[in-house]
Amino acid sequence: MGRAPGPSVRLKLTLSYAGFLMVAAVLLLTAVWLFLLRYVPDRAFLIPGSTDLPTRGVFPVRSNLLRVFAPRAALVLAFLLVFGLVGGWVLAGRVLAPLSRITAATRLASTGSLAHRIRLPGRADEFRELADAFDTMLDRLEAHVGEQQRFAANASHELRTPLATSKALLDVARSDPDRDPGVVIDRLHIVNARAIELTEALLLLSRAGQRSYTREPVDLSLLAEEAAETLLPLAERHGVTVETSGSAAPTAGSPALLLQLTVNLVHNAIVHNLPAGGTVRVDTRVRPGAALLVVENTGETLAPELVATLTEPFQRGIGRVRNHHAGVGLGLAIVRSIAEAHDGTLTLGPRPGGGLRVTVELPAPP
Repeated sequence: MGRAPGPSVRLKLTLSYAGFLMVAAVLLLTAVWLFLLRYVPDRAFLIPGSTDLPTRGVFPVRSNLLRVFAPRAALVLAFLLVFGLVGGWVLAGRVLAPLSRITAATRLASTGSLAHRIRLPGRADEFRELADAFDTMLDRLEAHVGEQQRFAANASHELRTPLATSKALLDVARSDPDRDPGVVIDRLHIVNARAIELTEALLLLSRAGQRSYTREPVDLSLLAEEAAETLLPLAERHGVTVETSGSAAPTAGSPALLLQLTVNLVHNAIVHNLPAGGTVRVDTRVRPGAALLVVENTGETLAPELVATLTEPFQRGIGRVRNHHAGVGLGLAIVRSIAEAHDGTLTLGPRPGGGLRVTVELPAPP
Protein backbone atom coordinates (compact mmCIF):
# COMPACT_ATOMS: atom_id res chain seq x y z
CA MET A 1 0.00 0.00 0.00
CA GLY A 2 1.62 3.26 -1.17
CA ARG A 3 1.57 6.26 1.13
CA ALA A 4 2.79 9.80 0.66
CA PRO A 5 6.03 10.48 2.57
CA GLY A 6 5.66 12.38 5.83
CA PRO A 7 7.73 13.48 8.81
CA SER A 8 9.23 10.70 10.87
CA VAL A 9 8.09 9.90 14.38
CA ARG A 10 11.53 10.90 15.66
CA LEU A 11 11.16 14.36 14.11
CA LYS A 12 7.66 14.72 15.54
CA LEU A 13 8.86 13.77 19.02
CA THR A 14 11.81 16.16 18.71
CA LEU A 15 9.55 19.06 17.76
CA SER A 16 7.19 18.10 20.57
CA TYR A 17 10.01 18.08 23.14
CA ALA A 18 11.34 21.44 21.92
CA GLY A 19 7.84 22.93 21.76
CA PHE A 20 6.98 21.91 25.30
CA LEU A 21 10.32 23.27 26.52
CA MET A 22 9.67 26.62 24.83
CA VAL A 23 6.15 26.79 26.22
CA ALA A 24 7.48 26.11 29.71
CA ALA A 25 10.11 28.85 29.33
CA VAL A 26 7.56 31.38 28.09
CA LEU A 27 5.24 30.51 30.97
CA LEU A 28 8.12 31.00 33.40
CA LEU A 29 8.96 34.43 31.95
CA THR A 30 5.29 35.37 32.03
CA ALA A 31 5.14 34.40 35.69
CA VAL A 32 8.22 36.56 36.39
CA TRP A 33 6.55 39.51 34.66
CA LEU A 34 3.21 39.09 36.40
CA PHE A 35 4.43 38.41 39.88
CA LEU A 36 7.69 40.39 40.02
CA LEU A 37 8.28 43.07 37.40
CA ARG A 38 4.79 44.53 37.63
CA TYR A 39 5.51 45.57 41.22
CA VAL A 40 8.71 47.40 40.28
CA PRO A 41 8.10 51.19 39.98
CA ASP A 42 8.38 52.68 36.51
CA ARG A 43 10.29 55.84 37.75
CA ALA A 44 12.86 56.61 40.44
CA PHE A 45 11.73 58.11 43.72
CA LEU A 46 13.40 59.69 46.76
CA ILE A 47 13.05 58.37 50.23
CA PRO A 48 11.66 61.18 52.38
CA GLY A 49 14.11 62.46 55.00
CA SER A 50 17.09 60.84 53.32
CA THR A 51 20.18 62.97 52.87
CA ASP A 52 22.39 60.20 51.48
CA LEU A 53 22.82 61.42 47.93
CA PRO A 54 24.53 58.30 46.56
CA THR A 55 21.40 56.29 47.28
CA ARG A 56 19.07 58.63 45.41
CA GLY A 57 17.59 57.02 42.34
CA VAL A 58 19.61 53.82 42.78
CA PHE A 59 16.47 51.69 43.25
CA PRO A 60 15.97 49.88 39.86
CA VAL A 61 13.08 51.04 37.74
CA ARG A 62 11.01 48.90 35.38
CA SER A 63 12.39 50.35 32.16
CA ASN A 64 15.96 49.64 33.21
CA LEU A 65 15.12 46.07 34.18
CA LEU A 66 13.34 45.43 30.92
CA ARG A 67 16.20 46.88 28.91
CA VAL A 68 18.65 44.57 30.67
CA PHE A 69 16.37 41.53 31.08
CA ALA A 70 14.75 41.30 27.65
CA PRO A 71 17.91 40.59 25.55
CA ARG A 72 19.13 38.02 28.03
CA ALA A 73 15.72 36.37 28.14
CA ALA A 74 15.76 36.16 24.33
CA LEU A 75 19.20 34.56 24.44
CA VAL A 76 17.95 32.04 26.99
CA LEU A 77 14.94 31.23 24.82
CA ALA A 78 17.17 30.73 21.79
CA PHE A 79 19.46 28.48 23.79
CA LEU A 80 16.50 26.47 25.10
CA LEU A 81 15.19 26.10 21.54
CA VAL A 82 18.51 24.70 20.29
CA PHE A 83 18.90 22.58 23.41
CA GLY A 84 15.36 21.24 23.05
CA LEU A 85 15.87 20.33 19.39
CA VAL A 86 19.23 18.60 19.93
CA GLY A 87 18.25 16.95 23.19
CA GLY A 88 14.86 15.94 21.84
CA TRP A 89 16.46 14.38 18.75
CA VAL A 90 18.86 12.35 20.91
CA LEU A 91 16.19 11.31 23.40
CA ALA A 92 13.72 10.38 20.66
CA GLY A 93 16.39 8.27 18.99
CA ARG A 94 17.06 6.39 22.21
CA VAL A 95 13.38 5.89 22.94
CA LEU A 96 12.57 4.71 19.40
CA ALA A 97 15.59 2.42 19.04
CA PRO A 98 13.57 -0.70 20.02
CA LEU A 99 10.94 0.27 17.45
CA SER A 100 13.60 0.19 14.73
CA ARG A 101 14.46 -3.40 15.66
CA ILE A 102 10.80 -4.36 15.64
CA THR A 103 10.34 -2.74 12.22
CA ALA A 104 13.37 -4.56 10.82
CA ALA A 105 12.06 -7.89 12.13
CA THR A 106 8.63 -7.18 10.63
CA ARG A 107 10.15 -6.51 7.23
CA LEU A 108 12.10 -9.76 7.43
CA ALA A 109 8.93 -11.64 8.33
CA SER A 110 7.08 -10.03 5.42
CA THR A 111 9.64 -11.56 3.04
CA GLY A 112 8.88 -15.05 4.38
CA SER A 113 11.75 -15.33 6.89
CA LEU A 114 10.00 -16.56 10.04
CA ALA A 115 13.12 -17.76 11.88
CA HIS A 116 14.25 -14.28 12.97
CA ARG A 117 13.39 -13.16 16.51
CA ILE A 118 13.70 -9.71 18.10
CA ARG A 119 14.58 -10.84 21.66
CA LEU A 120 14.63 -7.27 22.92
CA PRO A 121 16.71 -7.03 26.14
CA GLY A 122 15.89 -4.91 29.17
CA ARG A 123 13.06 -4.59 31.63
CA ALA A 124 9.43 -4.79 30.63
CA ASP A 125 7.84 -1.75 29.01
CA GLU A 126 5.48 -1.13 26.10
CA PHE A 127 8.10 -1.75 23.40
CA ARG A 128 9.39 -4.92 25.03
CA GLU A 129 5.85 -6.23 25.48
CA LEU A 130 5.27 -5.55 21.78
CA ALA A 131 8.53 -7.31 20.86
CA ASP A 132 7.68 -10.33 23.03
CA ALA A 133 4.18 -10.54 21.53
CA PHE A 134 5.70 -10.34 18.04
CA ASP A 135 8.19 -13.11 18.84
CA THR A 136 5.37 -15.27 20.19
CA MET A 137 3.35 -14.63 17.04
CA LEU A 138 6.33 -15.63 14.89
CA ASP A 139 6.77 -18.83 16.92
CA ARG A 140 3.15 -19.81 16.37
CA LEU A 141 3.20 -18.73 12.73
CA GLU A 142 6.37 -20.70 12.03
CA ALA A 143 4.93 -23.78 13.71
CA HIS A 144 1.65 -23.37 11.82
CA VAL A 145 3.40 -22.95 8.47
CA GLY A 146 5.56 -26.00 9.14
CA GLU A 147 2.48 -28.00 10.10
CA GLN A 148 0.67 -26.87 6.96
CA GLN A 149 3.64 -27.82 4.79
CA ARG A 150 3.81 -31.27 6.36
CA PHE A 151 0.07 -31.61 6.00
CA ALA A 152 0.18 -30.64 2.33
CA ALA A 153 3.00 -33.10 1.66
CA ASN A 154 1.21 -35.92 3.48
CA ALA A 155 -2.12 -35.12 1.84
CA SER A 156 -0.50 -35.13 -1.60
CA HIS A 157 1.07 -38.49 -0.82
CA GLU A 158 -2.17 -39.95 0.50
CA LEU A 159 -4.19 -38.72 -2.47
CA ARG A 160 -1.55 -39.92 -4.90
CA THR A 161 -1.73 -43.48 -3.59
CA PRO A 162 -5.31 -44.32 -4.67
CA LEU A 163 -4.80 -42.54 -7.99
CA ALA A 164 -1.64 -44.51 -8.68
CA THR A 165 -3.38 -47.72 -7.65
CA SER A 166 -6.30 -46.99 -9.99
CA LYS A 167 -3.91 -46.29 -12.84
CA ALA A 168 -2.06 -49.55 -12.19
CA LEU A 169 -5.31 -51.53 -12.17
CA LEU A 170 -6.42 -49.96 -15.45
CA ASP A 171 -3.02 -50.63 -17.06
CA VAL A 172 -3.21 -54.27 -16.00
CA ALA A 173 -6.75 -54.60 -17.34
CA ARG A 174 -5.72 -53.03 -20.67
CA SER A 175 -2.67 -55.28 -21.07
CA ASP A 176 -4.65 -58.42 -20.16
CA PRO A 177 -7.96 -58.44 -22.09
CA ASP A 178 -8.83 -61.91 -20.75
CA ARG A 179 -8.74 -60.71 -17.12
CA ASP A 180 -12.06 -60.86 -15.30
CA PRO A 181 -13.41 -57.27 -15.40
CA GLY A 182 -15.48 -57.88 -12.27
CA VAL A 183 -12.33 -58.25 -10.15
CA VAL A 184 -10.89 -55.03 -11.55
CA ILE A 185 -14.16 -53.18 -10.94
CA ASP A 186 -14.34 -54.44 -7.34
CA ARG A 187 -10.79 -53.33 -6.61
CA LEU A 188 -11.37 -49.98 -8.31
CA HIS A 189 -14.48 -49.54 -6.17
CA ILE A 190 -12.46 -50.12 -2.99
CA VAL A 191 -9.73 -47.72 -4.06
CA ASN A 192 -12.27 -45.09 -5.10
CA ALA A 193 -14.15 -45.42 -1.80
CA ARG A 194 -10.92 -44.86 0.10
CA ALA A 195 -10.15 -41.76 -1.97
CA ILE A 196 -13.64 -40.39 -1.27
CA GLU A 197 -13.22 -41.10 2.44
CA LEU A 198 -9.91 -39.26 2.48
CA THR A 199 -11.34 -36.28 0.59
CA GLU A 200 -14.33 -36.02 2.92
CA ALA A 201 -12.01 -36.15 5.93
CA LEU A 202 -9.89 -33.34 4.48
CA LEU A 203 -13.00 -31.23 3.88
CA LEU A 204 -14.26 -31.88 7.40
CA LEU A 205 -10.87 -30.94 8.84
CA SER A 206 -10.95 -27.69 6.87
CA ARG A 207 -14.51 -26.82 7.97
CA ALA A 208 -13.78 -27.62 11.62
CA GLY A 209 -11.03 -25.00 11.79
CA GLN A 210 -13.17 -22.22 10.31
CA ARG A 211 -15.56 -21.95 13.30
CA SER A 212 -18.41 -21.34 10.85
CA TYR A 213 -21.17 -22.85 12.97
CA THR A 214 -23.99 -21.77 15.25
CA ARG A 215 -23.54 -22.53 18.93
CA GLU A 216 -26.32 -24.62 20.42
CA PRO A 217 -26.73 -26.39 23.77
CA VAL A 218 -25.18 -29.86 23.61
CA ASP A 219 -25.01 -32.68 26.17
CA LEU A 220 -21.85 -34.75 25.71
CA SER A 221 -23.40 -37.73 27.52
CA LEU A 222 -26.10 -38.01 24.85
CA LEU A 223 -23.48 -37.79 22.09
CA ALA A 224 -21.46 -40.53 23.80
CA GLU A 225 -24.47 -42.84 23.92
CA GLU A 226 -25.32 -42.12 20.27
CA ALA A 227 -21.73 -42.77 19.15
CA ALA A 228 -21.56 -46.03 21.12
CA GLU A 229 -24.86 -47.23 19.65
CA THR A 230 -23.81 -46.27 16.10
CA LEU A 231 -20.46 -48.09 16.37
CA LEU A 232 -21.79 -51.14 18.21
CA PRO A 233 -21.71 -53.37 15.06
CA LEU A 234 -18.06 -52.38 14.47
CA ALA A 235 -17.23 -53.18 18.09
CA GLU A 236 -18.88 -56.59 17.83
CA ARG A 237 -16.87 -57.42 14.69
CA HIS A 238 -13.65 -56.58 16.56
CA GLY A 239 -14.68 -58.35 19.75
CA VAL A 240 -14.59 -55.11 21.75
CA THR A 241 -16.95 -54.18 24.57
CA VAL A 242 -18.08 -50.54 24.69
CA GLU A 243 -19.13 -49.16 28.07
CA THR A 244 -20.66 -45.72 28.63
CA SER A 245 -21.03 -44.05 32.00
CA GLY A 246 -21.02 -40.69 33.68
CA SER A 247 -23.42 -37.81 34.14
CA ALA A 248 -24.80 -35.08 31.95
CA ALA A 249 -22.06 -32.83 30.58
CA PRO A 250 -23.63 -29.72 29.03
CA THR A 251 -21.64 -27.49 26.72
CA ALA A 252 -22.32 -25.26 23.71
CA GLY A 253 -21.29 -25.74 20.11
CA SER A 254 -22.15 -27.51 16.89
CA PRO A 255 -24.00 -30.78 17.58
CA ALA A 256 -22.84 -32.24 14.25
CA LEU A 257 -19.17 -31.43 14.81
CA LEU A 258 -19.19 -32.59 18.43
CA LEU A 259 -20.90 -35.82 17.40
CA GLN A 260 -18.19 -36.31 14.76
CA LEU A 261 -15.58 -35.72 17.48
CA THR A 262 -17.16 -38.36 19.72
CA VAL A 263 -17.59 -40.88 16.90
CA ASN A 264 -13.96 -40.46 15.84
CA LEU A 265 -12.72 -41.08 19.38
CA VAL A 266 -14.86 -44.16 19.92
CA HIS A 267 -14.00 -45.48 16.43
CA ASN A 268 -10.26 -45.11 17.08
CA ALA A 269 -10.64 -46.74 20.47
CA ILE A 270 -12.35 -49.75 18.87
CA VAL A 271 -10.06 -50.36 15.92
CA HIS A 272 -6.83 -49.70 17.85
CA ASN A 273 -7.47 -52.25 20.55
CA LEU A 274 -6.61 -55.79 21.55
CA PRO A 275 -7.17 -58.50 18.92
CA ALA A 276 -9.89 -59.99 21.14
CA GLY A 277 -11.51 -59.17 24.45
CA GLY A 278 -10.77 -55.47 24.29
CA THR A 279 -12.69 -52.79 26.16
CA VAL A 280 -13.64 -49.18 25.42
CA ARG A 281 -14.90 -46.92 28.23
CA VAL A 282 -16.63 -43.65 27.46
CA ASP A 283 -17.21 -41.36 30.42
CA THR A 284 -18.67 -37.87 30.69
CA ARG A 285 -18.46 -35.56 33.67
CA VAL A 286 -18.41 -31.92 34.64
CA ARG A 287 -16.12 -29.81 36.71
CA PRO A 288 -16.24 -26.08 37.47
CA GLY A 289 -16.40 -24.25 34.16
CA ALA A 290 -15.87 -27.28 31.94
CA ALA A 291 -17.50 -30.40 30.48
CA LEU A 292 -15.29 -33.47 30.01
CA LEU A 293 -15.46 -36.41 27.61
CA VAL A 294 -13.05 -39.23 28.45
CA VAL A 295 -12.48 -42.21 26.14
CA GLU A 296 -10.21 -45.06 27.27
CA ASN A 297 -9.34 -48.30 25.53
CA THR A 298 -7.20 -51.33 26.11
CA GLY A 299 -4.40 -52.20 23.74
CA GLU A 300 -0.66 -52.23 23.35
CA THR A 301 1.58 -50.23 25.64
CA LEU A 302 2.35 -46.90 24.02
CA ALA A 303 5.44 -44.79 24.54
CA PRO A 304 4.80 -41.16 25.59
CA GLU A 305 6.81 -39.84 22.64
CA LEU A 306 4.55 -41.80 20.25
CA VAL A 307 1.37 -40.57 21.95
CA ALA A 308 2.52 -36.97 21.43
CA THR A 309 2.46 -37.48 17.63
CA LEU A 310 -0.95 -39.15 17.32
CA THR A 311 -2.78 -35.88 16.70
CA GLU A 312 -0.58 -35.15 13.70
CA PRO A 313 -2.38 -35.71 10.40
CA PHE A 314 -1.94 -39.12 8.75
CA GLN A 315 -0.55 -40.80 11.88
CA ARG A 316 -1.99 -44.28 12.35
CA GLY A 317 -1.03 -45.55 15.73
CA ILE A 318 2.29 -47.35 15.62
CA GLY A 319 4.07 -45.99 12.58
CA ARG A 320 2.12 -45.76 9.34
CA VAL A 321 0.99 -49.37 9.14
CA ARG A 322 -1.85 -50.00 6.71
CA ASN A 323 -4.55 -52.56 7.26
CA HIS A 324 -8.23 -52.98 6.53
CA HIS A 325 -9.25 -50.59 9.31
CA ALA A 326 -6.31 -48.21 9.30
CA GLY A 327 -8.49 -45.30 8.20
CA VAL A 328 -7.04 -42.23 6.57
CA GLY A 329 -4.99 -41.08 9.54
CA LEU A 330 -7.04 -37.93 10.19
CA GLY A 331 -9.28 -39.10 13.04
CA LEU A 332 -7.45 -37.48 15.96
CA ALA A 333 -6.40 -34.52 13.84
CA ILE A 334 -10.09 -33.82 13.19
CA VAL A 335 -10.85 -34.29 16.89
CA ARG A 336 -8.18 -31.76 17.86
CA SER A 337 -9.40 -29.27 15.25
CA ILE A 338 -13.02 -29.57 16.42
CA ALA A 339 -11.99 -29.21 20.08
CA GLU A 340 -9.93 -26.10 19.36
CA ALA A 341 -12.76 -24.64 17.26
CA HIS A 342 -14.95 -24.95 20.39
CA ASP A 343 -12.29 -23.31 22.61
CA GLY A 344 -11.52 -26.67 24.14
CA THR A 345 -8.47 -28.85 24.64
CA LEU A 346 -7.51 -32.41 23.68
CA THR A 347 -5.23 -34.39 25.98
CA LEU A 348 -3.77 -37.83 25.19
CA GLY A 349 -1.97 -40.09 27.61
CA PRO A 350 -0.92 -43.75 27.68
CA ARG A 351 -2.65 -46.04 30.15
CA PRO A 352 -0.35 -47.97 32.53
CA GLY A 353 -1.80 -51.33 31.45
CA GLY A 354 -1.75 -50.50 27.76
CA GLY A 355 -4.01 -48.52 25.53
CA LEU A 356 -4.80 -44.84 25.42
CA ARG A 357 -6.73 -42.33 27.48
CA VAL A 358 -8.15 -39.35 25.58
CA THR A 359 -9.73 -36.40 27.38
CA VAL A 360 -11.65 -33.62 25.66
CA GLU A 361 -12.37 -30.58 27.80
CA LEU A 362 -14.91 -28.06 26.53
CA PRO A 363 -16.15 -24.86 28.19
CA ALA A 364 -19.36 -25.15 30.11
CA PRO A 365 -22.20 -22.88 28.95
CA PRO A 366 -22.69 -19.69 30.96
